[in-house]
This record gives sequence, structure tokens and C-alpha cells, in this order.
Amino acid sequence: QVQLVESGGGLVQAGDSLRLSCAASGRTFSNYIMGWFRQAPGKEREFVAAIWWTGSSTYYADSVKGRFTISRDTAKKTVYLQMNSLKPEDTAVYYCAADQTPIPRYAAFDYDYWGQGTQVTVSS
Repeated sequence: QVQLVESGGGLVQAGDSLRLSCAASGRTFSNYIMGWFRQAPGKEREFVAAIWWTGSSTYYADSVKGRFTISRDTAKKTVYLQMNSLKPEDTAVYYCAADQTPIPRYAAFDYDYWGQGTQVTVSS
């Protein structure tokens, strides 16, 4: 059993920064891919970023590349999403997810475990 708990969401202004955290527990995560997704009202859940639990490779959606940074602290079993230069279109519920298959994938249905989500609202 895997538990993922997100935190760090909030209301910010355009141009501000925010850091999301995802605390993982329940089992070891070797060879897992940890991802961040987001879902805005009326839209499908979309890929934001991903990172290997035990490696350094990272993957980003084009819409956030250069503004967002994904990282993880294996000792704390926590994954982070640093979001800079936030835009109103970044407004969404952000979800942390874990994929047991050690292949970088970008579709929400490929991920096995999900957190409950944290709201990020960016005002203009």
C-alpha cells in the first residue's frame, strides 16, 4: 500500500512562486516514477512533471518547462514541485502520483497511486 499526501497549495498572484510537497509512505519506491499532474475545472488531468525515485532524470510538460522544477529527497521520502513565475493558467488542483513501471510515462491512467490533491490558485 502506498500513501501520497500533498501540501503547499494556496492562493498567489501572477509571477509569484510556490513549492508543493508530496510525502510518500507505505513501501519502498525503488524504480518508481514520481509525477505531478494537475486538473483545472472542466479539463482533463494533465501531466506536469516526473522524476525517477532513484535517479536524476526529470521530465516536464512544455507549458511548465523553465518555470517548474521537480525534485525529491529520498531520505525524507518526499517529492517537491517548485513553481516559479506562476500564471493564471497554472490554476488547478495539483496531484502527486506514483508509477510502478520504470518507464517515463505521461498519461494519468498509467500511474498506480495518487494523492488527494492540493489547490493552487493564481490571480492576475
